[in-house]
Amino acid sequence: MSLIRWSPMWDMMGDTDDMFRLPSLSQGMRAFVPAMDMYETDKAVVVELPLAGMKPEDVDVSVEKGVLTVKGESKKEHEVDEKNYYRKEIRSGAFYREVALPTPVLEDKVAAEFQDGVLKITAPKAQPAATKKIAVKVVKKEKKK
Repeated sequence: MSLIRWSPMWDMMGDTDDMFRLPSLSQGMRAFVPAMDMYETDKAVVVELPLAGMKPEDVDVSVEKGVLTVKGESKKEHEVDEKNYYRKEIRSGAFYREVALPTPVLEDKVAAEFQDGVLKITAPKAQPAATKKIAVKVVKKEKKK
């Protein structure tokens, strides 16, 4: 599996995965895209997203047909008038990430936990179906008389 490096530049243009899956989202919905780390252990696929300042109840996680979806909204309680900012780099607003998982998982066993501003999603791997070995019989044709 190759490593896909995250680049904020893609946020402005849209991730290539998202470009084809998100035709109905408004530009404002795609303005905030958190970085994502995905790795595999012996037993699970693990995804981590830094979501500092967000509340767990403002985040939705789902897995369907091998695709992980994480969406939510970062809300600012009070914002200073735009003209008073020297710099404004902390993003807020809605976000939506959708990514295909690299291996089949047990979708009903996926768990998400929020700790120290990091959302950690653990998706247990599905066991591959056991291969059934079939014995091949040799059949001899009888000669015609």
